[in-house]
Amino acid sequence: SLTGSPVTLKILQNWVPRVSHYFDKEHYTYVGHQIVIQESIEHFGAVVWPGALALSQYLESNQEQFNLKDKKVLEIGAGTGLLSIVACILGAHVTATDLPEVLENLSYNIARNTQNMNTHKPEVRKLVWGEGLDEDFPVSTYHYDFILATDVVYHHAALDPLLATMVYFCKPGTVLLWANKFRFTTDYEFLEKLCHIFNTTILAEFPESNVKLLKATAREN
Repeated sequence: SLTGSPVTLKILQNWVPRVSHYFDKEHYTYVGHQIVIQESIEHFGAVVWPGALALSQYLESNQEQFNLKDKKVLEIGAGTGLLSIVACILGAHVTATDLPEVLENLSYNIARNTQNMNTHKPEVRKLVWGEGLDEDFPVSTYHYDFILATDVVYHHAALDPLLATMVYFCKPGTVLLWANKFRFTTDYEFLEKLCHIFNTTILAEFPESNVKLLKATAREN
């Protein structure tokens, strides 16, 4: 079940949309830094979706509640890397992950936007949901304070592996922050499954973009 009364927020229009051809660059400002994101229309993961804007904005505005400084942060489905860059600016040890075909653009954006900052050097890694987790991210070595995920739930065939990946990484003491544009019945079905497994709270809603931001933590046995 869900707990908490969500805050109603707007996604701030802090970027200028441009006509897209093949590659496009979008300019954002978070935590006092201008961030330039290269997008590609070839992949879903190479476009900035509203959930990433919502969670980036929320983390910037709620640094006391969610202090990322020196924390270990894993982003799953990092896409263009905007959220991972924001987490890096906020002082986190960031590991940004996505499918192999997205990593080149993801690595480019993260390197370009963090190279001159006095921050922990972010890492970019391949992560296919539900595959090779024990081998690539063994529990004995990898523990994260925060798991970040934005717009990872939509019409695709990997929803069960996605949920299994969230369960794998979200150990006691880990906070999962998931922002998603809710459009389909599958989105709500995924949310229902999440609520059965985790303690789940809606932190904020962005009605004009149908984005919900949720916090989930592992239940104590």
